[in-house]
Amino acid sequence: MKRTISLTVNNRPYTFEVDDRKTLLEVLRKRLSLTGTKEGCGEGECGACTVIMDGQAVTSCLILAVEADGTDIETIEGQSIDEDISDVQQAFIDEGAVQCGFCTPGMVMSTEALLRRNPNPSDEDIRVALAGNLCRCTGYYTIIDAVKNAANKRGGKK
Repeated sequence: MKRTISLTVNNRPYTFEVDDRKTLLEVLRKRLSLTGTKEGCGEGECGACTVIMDGQAVTSCLILAVEADGTDIETIEGQSIDEDISDVQQAFIDEGAVQCGFCTPGMVMSTEALLRRNPNPSDEDIRVALAGNLCRCTGYYTIIDAVKNAANKRGGKK
């Protein structure tokens, strides 16, 4: 069955018909061509598909597109400012927290959501916020350093 939904993605409004069985991830990648949001496990376990929905980090593979009707979605593509990468993305580069890069968009989005609600997170706050994001390459230490770096750039303490 198809339904018409309206949502805002990266500050752009969209209204379109969608199959009520399609996930938000499928709509972002296939309908809107926003392929920065990655499809990993398809079960909400890896965090590669993390986006910010109405201010909260969510795994887009577990949300039906019809459930996102009326929401504000931010993807990794929305983190760029005038063609420049965001401070969080830069912090990941500066700390060497990017290796294969598959998990990075989800990590960046989880970090962004964390820093908006807690500009000076403790190590434990960071670990909890990133608990749903898996990385097979970095060992997480550089990712935690990247989150601290981004917090510091925004005026928090390192």
